[in-house]
Amino acid sequence: MKIKSITQVKNLANKTVLLRCDLNVPLKNGRVAGDYKILAALETINFLIEAKAKIVIMSHLGRPKGQVDSKYSLKPVARALAKLLNQDIELVDTIGLKTKQAIKSLEPGKIVLLENLRFYPEERANDKKFAQQLASLAQIYVNDAFGVSHRRQASLAAIQEFIPSYAGLLIEKEVNNLNKIFSAQKPFVVIIGGVKIKTKVPLINKLYDSTDKILVGGAVANTILLAQGKEVGKSLVDEDGLEWAKKLKTKSNKIMLPIDVVVKNGKSVSVKPVNRVLKSDIILDIGPATISEYAQVIKRANTVIWNGPLGKIEDSKSRQGTLTMARLLGTRSTAGAFCVVGGGDIVSALRMAKVDKYINWVSTGGGATLLYLAKEPMPGLTKLIKN
Repeated sequence: MKIKSITQVKNLANKTVLLRCDLNVPLKNGRVAGDYKILAALETINFLIEAKAKIVIMSHLGRPKGQVDSKYSLKPVARALAKLLNQDIELVDTIGLKTKQAIKSLEPGKIVLLENLRFYPEERANDKKFAQQLASLAQIYVNDAFGVSHRRQASLAAIQEFIPSYAGLLIEKEVNNLNKIFSAQKPFVVIIGGVKIKTKVPLINKLYDSTDKILVGGAVANTILLAQGKEVGKSLVDEDGLEWAKKLKTKSNKIMLPIDVVVKNGKSVSVKPVNRVLKSDIILDIGPATISEYAQVIKRANTVIWNGPLGKIEDSKSRQGTLTMARLLGTRSTAGAFCVVGGGDIVSALRMAKVDKYINWVSTGGGATLLYLAKEPMPGLTKLIKN
């Protein structure tokens, strides 16, 4: 596999580089509340700074529905980046005359940040005219936004028709590490949690034959249990994913579902077998018996993929399943297993468990990671990676 990398460009000095990052980070009270994606972007940014390029960074943030919305402004991200890079970073309009003037006045090694791409409906529509406007801002385009490279959007897909395009260092690392899964050493285990089942079904179907076990938790497990006709009470389920859940091959012993769960009923929190859940219960986490079953599987694993928390990790009473899995993966990684973890919530869990530094590869992608592993189309990577 050949990656068209920005490191292959011999002379970047004084060239204007348009860098697409995924800086879609959580905000709280006008500040960045989780900087993992920003930190992941720094290697490529620093590479361009050292190469004396003029750097124009662009990203999306949240879902502002194609119109300007101050709560989705990238101002907090600009401040966080400026602090990390120890240089002033000007936030400018996404397109327009003032933006071109700001870029023209850039000195080598300096940065401007474009305002939220999704303030324009043309971004999500993969509009070619909008992509051409973005491309006109620079001489070279770099995609380093792996986490959204499965999206067919203007700043990721259409733009590559109008400007010489390359992959950033983060995308190189993502691809090289994820590709190791295709030659996974057995026993090979997949852990699936979180909410949305639709993005996870292609991976489960693709890897079904090669995996030894698929361990399921979170709302994905609730949805599958509901699809099987079991009571899940008032628990979170993916209503749009019910039909997908019915298509899974859950009758085999390869896919493991919770046998007990932590539930909340009013102010009371207790552990129940899955067949004792009431209509008034809310499932919060996998139970201790399930944790024990899953743990035995992971302890024998040599390759593990994990996407999505197994419970409501915002609540200290419902994060035990997720934290236990995190600690086990940290142990397996240091013992020689190859473990890949993806998704923002899981990164938080790894940090809570203090094992984030021990996992072999922590992917910046959630759905993108799953779709890449399932060999589904990745519009942002199609022209950058050749088999």
